[in-house]
Amino acid sequence: MTDNPMEGELIRKNLWLVPFAWIYGWLTAIRNRLFDWGILESKRYGIPIISVGNITVGGTGKTPHIEYLIRLLSPRYKVAVLSRGYKRKSKGYVLATEDTPMEMIGDEPWQMVQKFPHIYIAVDANRRNGIERLMNDPETSDVQVILLDDAFQHRYVSPGRNILLTDYHRLITQDTLLPAGRLRESAQGKERANMVIVTKCPEDMSPMQYRIIAEALQLRPYQHLFFSTVRYGKMVNLLTHKMHSMAEMSKCNVLLITGIGCPKQMDMDIRKRFASVKNLDFRDHHYYTQADIQSIAGELDNIPEPKIIITTEKDTTRLMTMDNLPEDIIRHIWVLPIGIHFMQDKERMFNDKITGYVQKNLRDSRMA
Repeated sequence: MTDNPMEGELIRKNLWLVPFAWIYGWLTAIRNRLFDWGILESKRYGIPIISVGNITVGGTGKTPHIEYLIRLLSPRYKVAVLSRGYKRKSKGYVLATEDTPMEMIGDEPWQMVQKFPHIYIAVDANRRNGIERLMNDPETSDVQVILLDDAFQHRYVSPGRNILLTDYHRLITQDTLLPAGRLRESAQGKERANMVIVTKCPEDMSPMQYRIIAEALQLRPYQHLFFSTVRYGKMVNLLTHKMHSMAEMSKCNVLLITGIGCPKQMDMDIRKRFASVKNLDFRDHHYYTQADIQSIAGELDNIPEPKIIITTEKDTTRLMTMDNLPEDIIRHIWVLPIGIHFMQDKERMFNDKITGYVQKNLRDSRMA
């Protein structure tokens, strides 16, 4: 293994679109300056608010990191997650329940509702309105911590802690602005972050790789750098709900179905663990069609026994909304939970910084 932190990854840049990227960068820079100068107001609230976001369009692992924070904080505090609800078929503020249809709140919030029914999950493109509804509506007024999902560019809110994620396979310092690349704003925007997490790292990173990435990011003294890697849970069969580890099913031939932002690391990990892997990649948040199901069925027919389909929790939420999903496909589907693990023995440091901030900024510290 080399010490190149980008080994094996292709960052696609549409060079002919660079002039448009300059214009886009100029506009985003002006917008950020208006907030920096106070011409546009960035509002603070008297409650701990933690934002988890990115500068890159999609695929940095926001949901597993949000879920990590939920598991860290919800045993001690009443937690709410506020998302915009990407691709939902509703407008305005929606407070989710276990019976809320996925189409009304989006796939990622719906996934969290099913996994964490004891916390509040709400969606609102207007984050200020969403925060104020969570704090003031009678059914959620006991909220103590609000987690903002994908709000790094939503500068009308000033969170108490701003966590920026960047994918190991496409660091923000090696990408370029939309539409030539995938950056929503200049990489200099990283200076708003209190914490930067390099996500989806290989488990066998060398000390040299850590140093190369740290030097490339050029963080300020007030910023804390963390590295996280993917940790997989036991697979769950969609039909029988049986659970098995990947090691227990390593002799299977796999059809890997993903509709996530950047499936590269998952694809690499699955290929290490199974006899053979055929992958079908769809766009992030892709809503599956009957034509997609026919393609999946055709690919599955061409895979020798023993065979299984592996997919993510997020993809499962969209697959299960389909009418007449064939039972032969359902019984082959195994859902693979994705979590995260902090590297370099820094999990406790991260946890302490988060819980310390929350404890010091509770609306009423006696409630803790």
